[in-house]
Amino acid sequence: MPKFVTIGYGDRAGYDRTPAAVRDAAHAHDAELQAGGALMGIAGTPVQVRNANAAQMEKRNGPFMSSSLPVAGFAVIEAANLAEAIDMVSRTPCAVAHGVVEVWPLETS
Repeated sequence: MPKFVTIGYGDRAGYDRTPAAVRDAAHAHDAELQAGGALMGIAGTPVQVRNANAAQMEKRNGPFMSSSLPVAGFAVIEAANLAEAIDMVSRTPCAVAHGVVEVWPLETS
């Protein structure tokens, strides 16, 4: 089955202004996804790594990407197709709590 990497963006203000019943349903939905095998996690502090020409590794604390909302978490999910993956993440906390979720097809070579 195809896999998809999801990146959830959201902040505490959006979460707090979402009705508790909606948040609770979203967390229950996440629990169902995890029970079905989705790998999920809350975003920690990122580190950038570079090693141009495999000559000298450099690291820098902090994110490379920028967004108006902070990265809140990641998941790897399985779905029959992109439409199903989109439907699955449409009920997650970031999607319902005034955030956004990106869905990236995980392509294998």
